[in-house]
This record gives sequence, C-alpha cells and structure tokens, in this order.
Amino acid sequence: MVTPVRAPSLTRGRGPAHVPSAVGRLAPPAAVALVALVAARTAMLPGLGFWDTAELQAVGPLLGTAHPPGFPTWVLLGWFASVVLQPFGEPAFRMNLLAGLCVAAAAGITVDLVRVMTRSALLGIVAGLGLALTPVAWSIATHAEAHALHLVFVAALLRLLVAWELRVRGLIAGSADRYLVAAAVVFGLSVGNHSLTLLLAPPIALFVWAVDRETWRNRRLIGWCAAGLVAAVVLVYLELPLRAGPFRAPLVYGRPDTWDGFWYIALGQQFLGSTVNPLADLPGTVGTLVDRVILQFGILAPLLPVAFAVTYARWRSYALLSGSAVLITCVFASAYMNAEIGRYYLGPVLMAWTWLAILAARVAGTLDWVVDWLADDEAETSEGPPRILTVVLALALIAPTSLALGDRSAAVDVSHDRDAAAWLDHALAVMEPGAVIVSWWSYSTPLWYAQRVEGRRSDLLIVDDRTRLDENLGDITDVIDAHLGRNPVYVIRDDQLEIDLLAERYELSFIDGPDARWLTLVLRPRGSGS
Repeated sequence: MVTPVRAPSLTRGRGPAHVPSAVGRLAPPAAVALVALVAARTAMLPGLGFWDTAELQAVGPLLGTAHPPGFPTWVLLGWFASVVLQPFGEPAFRMNLLAGLCVAAAAGITVDLVRVMTRSALLGIVAGLGLALTPVAWSIATHAEAHALHLVFVAALLRLLVAWELRVRGLIAGSADRYLVAAAVVFGLSVGNHSLTLLLAPPIALFVWAVDRETWRNRRLIGWCAAGLVAAVVLVYLELPLRAGPFRAPLVYGRPDTWDGFWYIALGQQFLGSTVNPLADLPGTVGTLVDRVILQFGILAPLLPVAFAVTYARWRSYALLSGSAVLITCVFASAYMNAEIGRYYLGPVLMAWTWLAILAARVAGTLDWVVDWLADDEAETSEGPPRILTVVLALALIAPTSLALGDRSAAVDVSHDRDAAAWLDHALAVMEPGAVIVSWWSYSTPLWYAQRVEGRRSDLLIVDDRTRLDENLGDITDVIDAHLGRNPVYVIRDDQLEIDLLAERYELSFIDGPDARWLTLVLRPRGSGS
C-alpha cells in the first residue's frame, strides 16, 4: 500500500478517528434533514407544473419513460414514492415531495460527511443547512426534479469514498473494500438517474489513485466494483425497454424498446448539439460563473479559493476528488446551452460547503494552537475542534445564509403557483370533444399528466413535437390538415416562424392571446370560404 500524501487530521494531536454512538451520529443529520424538508415544504409547488416538471410528475406514478437520458432511477423511485406517499396528496404533489425528501437526505448525508472530515458535528450541521438553504438546492427541492436525486447520489458517493479512505489509512477499523464496492453501486444508480454522473468518473479514479495506487492492481476488488456498477446500470435501464415494449406504460418518450431508440434516450443524443466552446468567450464564461458563485454563497464566495487551498493542504486526496469534480462540472455546464443549467451546479455547491467547513476546522485548530502557545499550555488537545472557537466560526459561516433567508425564501417560493393547474382546467374545459391539439413541450406535459395520470379527457389527441417524430406525422401543417374538417383542431406554438406560418395559412380564433403562442382554434385554411 502506498503511504497517503497527507493525513486527514484537521487539528493537532489526533489519533484514530473517534466514532460516536449511533444516536450521536444520526441525530444531527436527522435534525438537519428535517429542517431542510420543512424549508422545502413551505416553498413547495402545491401541484402540477409546466415543462419537465409535469413530465417527471407523470412518469413516476405511471412507471413510464422520460426524455433523454430517461431518468430510470428517478422513475423507479418515483413509482415507489407515489405508492408510499399517497396520504400526502395528488400524484403531482407526491413527486414534488419526493424532490424535497431527496434534498433533505442530501443535506443529512452532508452533515455526516463533514462531521467525519472535521470531527465536528456542529460544522457538519452548518454545512448541511448551508447546502439545503443555498438558492439552487432550495429551489430544486420545491418541485419534481431528477437533479434533486442526483444531489443525494453525489453526497452518498463522497461519504462512501471518504469512509473507504479512512479505513484504508487505518484511521477507522474495519474492512475498506465494501465501501468502494458500495460507491460503485451508488455510481451506477446515479448514472441511471442522470448522465451528469459520468463527469465524476475521472475525479473518482484520481481519488482512488491518490489514496492507494495499489487498489488499481487489486483485480478482485476492481472486478467487484465493476460488477456492482454494471449491474446497477443495467437493472435500472431495463426499465426503458420493458416499459416501452412488453409491459408498455401509458407515457413513453421515443422508442427505447428498439436498439437505436434505447441508445438515443440513454446517451441523450437529442442534446448532442447543445454544447458550445466555453473558451470562445473566456471572460464572459468566467464572469457568468463568478456571478453564479456570488448568487449562491453571497459574502462567503471570496473564501472558496482559500477554503479549497486549505482542503488541499490538509486532505489532499479529497481536494483532488472534489476540486477536479467541480472543475469538470463547471466547464461542462458552461459549455451546455440547453434549458436551465443552474441545476448542474448542485454537486459543486455541496463540495464547496465541505471546503468551507474544513477551512473553519483548520482555523479553529490554528487559533487553539496559538492560544495554547501564548499560555504555554502543554495539556493534551481535547477531542474535536475547540468548542468555543468552533461555535464562533460555525455562526460566522451560517450567518450570511441566515441574513439572506427572507430573500431566498421569497425567490424560491412557488407554494402559491397554481398556474399550470389553472391553465389545464381552462384548456380542458374549452376544447371540444374529440379535439386534436398540436402543442409543444411545456404544455404537452401537463396535458399528458391530466389524460394519463388523472384519466381526464381521454377523447383528446395530444400531438407534441415528439409525437410527430415518433409517429412520422410530418410538419405541424400536415397534422392540422389531416384532421381539419373532421376534428376540432387547436394549436399552441412557441416558434415565431411557426406562429407566422399558421397566421398566413389558416383562419385562427385566438382563445387566450393575440397569436398562436397561446391556445388557439384553427378554423379553416385561408381562402377556403366558410
């Protein structure tokens, strides 16, 4: 075994890590998780949403298949949650609650992770609360969102890898191998939730090399890790072809029951053209990233480089893991231009909070040393960072979050947002029996939810852009012409060229707005008479 480059003790006079009782270990994470869940619940979407939210609210209860990369782990967990959480409300709300539970779990795991690395439950509590109340994490906890589950997996991976390292180094007694195998299984489940997990593969490989290079020569251990990872990925991704094929779900995206269709979903081929060169405008890219950091951390943002430097000095292997993961994720997120990209920074936000906690522990240890030196105190250092100094530093770390709590709560609060449900009720009431609606994603998903989860308006034919591709229906005008005169035809479009085309080609009755961007009835082709 190769000697580690740096021992992970953050205060002087440390021996093997102290292991608290089960109650002492579980109480702080549980308390923080409860606070995080309450915070999420107070700001939570009360029901249905638009866009991806409505899709993720539907595919869980239906055990369906979602848009690329399919999110099968979310779907499977969502189905289970939709059964277990039935007493808490309608299916849409249960999926929102699942996201809140996921962020709460991630915050709880962060408490334990930081406690292990700093030997301070208090700093763990601060890091867990800081994560849960960071704007991006708090917002994700308020509505159905697969990235909330991704955050749980990132936290679990970090915790398992640190547990493996501590046992490899002999700082905690027990077998180390099972923790690495468990991390591989969690990695596989996380891949099944979101392919963003793949960005963590190089950092994890670097971490294993930094802790113990001989691990890569342990064929038995690597074999078990590979087997666990592959088994987890295969088992969850089987959900796609099974639910699109022999056990077809009511809501299926694409054709994942075919070989090409499966890889189209699993590899996210739909979004391959969504990247740009982040170096093309390097000052702009850096400026945007700095703005994001300030938005999430406020006045703590300037401390992050210092916190990482201290982490590197005191726990080099973890710094290599988390630092490279943050770098790779931020570069990728800066290059990816599809949808709301802020969600991609959840992992880096978690890791940044661990750096801040390690910085606080190091500062507490240093100040304690200075006090002892000035007092010429040669007494043995107590277990854990000095209590008073740690309390002061913990309060300093959580103070910016506490002061910004009101503004952050207002910014993420969607507890009164019933726009999607109101629009859906209105649209279903307006559209005539047997109608065809040519829609786009943000409106198609709540319509699908109403029809396939709630069983409302089964007479409607909902034609999304995805439907047109999968069923070879042609352009929107092809769909309209195929039904016009036989069925009432409604449209909702987002593309301005399509809006102009519809206005030129058809006589339209605008129901909700001045053009086809809102629900619109297609009356007849222009020039066809009455």
